[in-house]
Amino acid sequence: MHVIENIIFDLGGVIIDWDPKRLYRKIFKTEKEINYFLEHICTSDWNELQDEGRSLKEATEVLVNQHPQYQVEIEAFYGRWEEMLGGLINGTVDLAQQIHKKGDHKLWALTNWSAETFPIAEERYHIFDLFDGILVSGKEKLKKPDLKIYHLLLNRYHLDPENCLFIDDNLRNIKAAKSLGIHSHHFKNVANLRQALIEYKIL
Repeated sequence: MHVIENIIFDLGGVIIDWDPKRLYRKIFKTEKEINYFLEHICTSDWNELQDEGRSLKEATEVLVNQHPQYQVEIEAFYGRWEEMLGGLINGTVDLAQQIHKKGDHKLWALTNWSAETFPIAEERYHIFDLFDGILVSGKEKLKKPDLKIYHLLLNRYHLDPENCLFIDDNLRNIKAAKSLGIHSHHFKNVANLRQALIEYKIL
């Protein structure tokens, strides 16, 4: 097994708890209404276009034009976006802090995130100084699992894929990283991640 020198964290769902339902439970009366709205109106595919660089203003206007009856609810997605944040995933942050404190590995972040909403998280959570570099999809106008964004990370920070461990909660992003020879861990819970870090002799 190659010696891991670099650990690359996804942020949303791994380091930071983000869930649109947290907001929409304040807006809709039932889970059924919430699920319909997030599956048919403000969908994951729509949101990911902002992760790839589309402006929040344009994204909102497109949907309001398509679904005028949901104007208030659509405008809330980014107007009240901060209410979707649930705080840090403390167990993962603890592991990252342990690694950082040991000083044997460099920490990086590769995140699918809008360039306009990412600064809100940066201001709210003071954990970003743990990372030696952060690559935000919305700023680069590329998003996972496009292989170009992985190449960009590797090239920008002069990383050897064989010496990297990538941690993400989305399996398609894991598969993309593995195709480039990057060691990868599909994040499901903190206990499994801790075990993986022990196996890789990181902890």
